Amino acid sequence: MRGFSSSILGQTLVRIQPSSFVLPRNYATATKEMTVRDALNSALDEEMSADPKVFLMGEEVGEYQGAYKISKGLLEKYGPERVIDTPITEAGFTGIGVGSAYYGLRPVVEFMTFNFSMQAIDHIINSAAKSNYMSAGQISVPIVFRGPNGAAAGVGAQHSQCYAPWYASCPGLKVLSPYSSEDARGLLKAAIRDPDPVVFLENELLYGESFPVSAEALDSSFCLPIGKAKIEREGKDVTITAFSKMVGYALQAAEVLSNEGISAEVINLRSIRPLDRATINSSVRKTNRLVTVEEGFPQHGVGAEICASVVEESFEYLDAPVERISGADVPMPYAANLERMAVPQVDDIARAAKRACHRSVPMAATA
Repeated sequence: MRGFSSSILGQTLVRIQPSSFVLPRNYATATKEMTVRDALNSALDEEMSADPKVFLMGEEVGEYQGAYKISKGLLEKYGPERVIDTPITEAGFTGIGVGSAYYGLRPVVEFMTFNFSMQAIDHIINSAAKSNYMSAGQISVPIVFRGPNGAAAGVGAQHSQCYAPWYASCPGLKVLSPYSSEDARGLLKAAIRDPDPVVFLENELLYGESFPVSAEALDSSFCLPIGKAKIEREGKDVTITAFSKMVGYALQAAEVLSNEGISAEVINLRSIRPLDRATINSSVRKTNRLVTVEEGFPQHGVGAEICASVVEESFEYLDAPVERISGADVPMPYAANLERMAVPQVDDIARAAKRACHRSVPMAATA
């Protein structure tokens, strides 16, 4: 039995196949290509330039220019008072960041991987997320916690969790997860400008990916709204929701499905909390079918929340059971072959969509 988990209203199917499809991209207004790494770097640079209260802190963000080179050139430009190298003490420097946000600064705290945020989760949840509520609105905490999230490659179980459902379950936090370069630029700018704490979940494997970027997105004033999903591809037969790296897989699956006469609508969630329930439900009411995709664990996941929303708000529109595509319900294996089996692949998404399109909700028997 293979480790990939796919659920259909309580049933668990376990199956996976390798995939080698090419991602289709259509950006009519694109003017240039930009990597996600450069998009994040430019967003940080522009926001630091526009607001002297914005500063960056974390392990190796300065002299080394970032473990993934997201902060390249920023130390030279802004100096060590605004690009601060810290010891390996997540609890310590996160607490310093939250405290500085209490006093009106706008810190951007980088975790080398979001798995290390577990060392600082008390500050993120109890010090940052709850303070505005507990102070009756007197304390704002304009802080961004950012870094790579989810599975990378060959980094083992303790470096591979997806923290989207972890942090999205906490009132007081906003949780964003970009896919493309425009997502990265527009959402990071929005996060830095926001008055509340934002968890910003990037993907290590997307840092080097290049995406077309529109002229609008290159403007220093560009900003995307928090809480608004993007329909990456319109369709009429089945809705596929995804975020981060899985958006690319969903788009590839949609291309495969189109060759078989199935029109899939792909929604890039962008924002995990707040979740754009209106866009999701509107799409399901059009397509009458739903497939959710995520890298994280199946139980209590983002897909489970989306399914609950659709069942609560659009149940009468469903023509087939909803399907959840997720990672395996096991710690991430280290071996490359097992690792691949533990995360969703394009073929898994395509098969789930075809199951949804070839099944109908059984009608009640007439007397």
